[in-house]
Amino acid sequence: MVEAVFNFFSALGSEFALFMISMIPLIELRGAIIFASAINFPWTKALPICIFANMIPVPFLLIFGMKIIQYLKTTKLLGTFFTKYEEKLHTKSNQIEKYGFFALTVFVGIPLPATGAWSGSLMATILQFDFKKALLSIFLGVCIASIIMTLACYGTFGFLRLFV
Repeated sequence: MVEAVFNFFSALGSEFALFMISMIPLIELRGAIIFASAINFPWTKALPICIFANMIPVPFLLIFGMKIIQYLKTTKLLGTFFTKYEEKLHTKSNQIEKYGFFALTVFVGIPLPATGAWSGSLMATILQFDFKKALLSIFLGVCIASIIMTLACYGTFGFLRLFV
């Protein structure tokens, strides 16, 4: 199954595949950088593509996030998932509310499951963050996650090779 998905994205062309993977909820930039590393795509080209693509849905999620969640909770197929997903976001929201901008940046920046730009955008929407502050915070978090994932996937020496 994993090989079939890998082959599907490889057939699309590397840049387009990275772009599309970066916009998939819960996979996002983290999965795209892993994919880029697996196909030996240069990290210097992968990072801008992945960051840009990962940020495309963010403004829309910040504006329409609550409406999307409320609708998806009413569907048969995804209702249970999104009800639990919203509950999970609410459990993490106390820490985000307490520390605000910095906490949202860290939440998005640490590459753990369910902590990317999509989750950060929905959390910012639930907590009614200011649009501009949320957008900047999520962007910084995406940049932090991209650096962490690049170092993890390409290796510290591979990452630093450009600067030597």
